[in-house]
Amino acid sequence: MLSRWDPFTELSRLQDEMVRAFGHEEPRSGAPLAFRPAVDIVEDKDAILLRAELPGLKAEDVHIELEKNVLTLRGERKQEQKVEKSNFYRFERRYGQFARSFVLPETVDGAAIEAELKDGVLNLRLPKKAADQPRKISVKAGITPKEAVGKA
Repeated sequence: MLSRWDPFTELSRLQDEMVRAFGHEEPRSGAPLAFRPAVDIVEDKDAILLRAELPGLKAEDVHIELEKNVLTLRGERKQEQKVEKSNFYRFERRYGQFARSFVLPETVDGAAIEAELKDGVLNLRLPKKAADQPRKISVKAGITPKEAVGKA
């Protein structure tokens, strides 16, 4: 099925994406965008390291939960006092509640997760479990399963 390309529809779509990426409002509702912390995730041989930018937050403002291999970061960055100058306001920082969730691989040891908030960066260390080693199962010579059933 062929469809007609409309450059104005494409332009509108691109504009909406730009507003979402760089703007301060949702394109259609006009509501302010919520604070969404940036997160870096790096893996090495022993652990997964997660770093989240949480400027202005204190350790007691951040809540971390692990449930069924889903790690969730929650918190709220509250707006500071407004500064007024000649009836003009400019607010570029975003505020509000946030929640970020990440599905962790089965190899993460949930009981040994460590978290530290320092200089506005939350560092989480998610250590890996020791890998299960294959085990050898020995085969014994003797009676067959059919013979074992008959003796029971």
